[in-house]
Amino acid sequence: MRLLDVPNDLLAALTPTRYRQLAAGLEAVNLRFGEVLHEPGRVPSHVYFPGDSLVSLVAAAGGAQLEVGLVGKEGMVGVALALGQGGSPVRALVQGEGSAMRMSARRFRRELGRSRELKRAIDRSVHVAMATAMQIAACNNRHLLSARFARWLLMVRDRLGRDEFRMTQEFLALMLGVRRSGVSVAAGALQRRRLIRYSRGNVTLVNPRKLRALACGCYEVIRKLEGRP
Repeated sequence: MRLLDVPNDLLAALTPTRYRQLAAGLEAVNLRFGEVLHEPGRVPSHVYFPGDSLVSLVAAAGGAQLEVGLVGKEGMVGVALALGQGGSPVRALVQGEGSAMRMSARRFRRELGRSRELKRAIDRSVHVAMATAMQIAACNNRHLLSARFARWLLMVRDRLGRDEFRMTQEFLALMLGVRRSGVSVAAGALQRRRLIRYSRGNVTLVNPRKLRALACGCYEVIRKLEGRP
């Protein structure tokens, strides 16, 4: 049974007793658009449990950067710590500002070591994150920009739980691994089909159902991994 008034799904899935024990080490924070939570190769100082915020996991490849994961209220930022590793292989970059809960890395390791319930929840989150990263990597390599763009917009919608969000062309280009001109072309095509509205850094999904039909099959694969209907 989901805990009420706990915006992060991973935390809300814990028993009330376990959550109360964990809550003593949690701190409410507000994440700012463009904020870097941790850099690749460095040990994260905290783990984050997003509420209505959204965090991109960005990997470097051949001098370029490409998104390999999205974390919203369904998961946690800082899976390297859960795996017992030191540095993270990715940059954690806030792309949707909003609320989150965070815990120090030291406290998180201690809590993980003494709670099988928490470890099971984190292990599932890590599995989904890793499988999603592999699917996105394959998607970025194989599918057309229009289908990838539709998939990405729907993934953001799933995590934020709303049809309108802030997104600049520069950020979209980074997330999709293309130039700004490519983003303009893709966004323009979706606007002409009346699937989205895009203006001054704000994106509105006008017709999510038709957008879902346009998205590549990777979107359905990722939804299934996450247990979404």
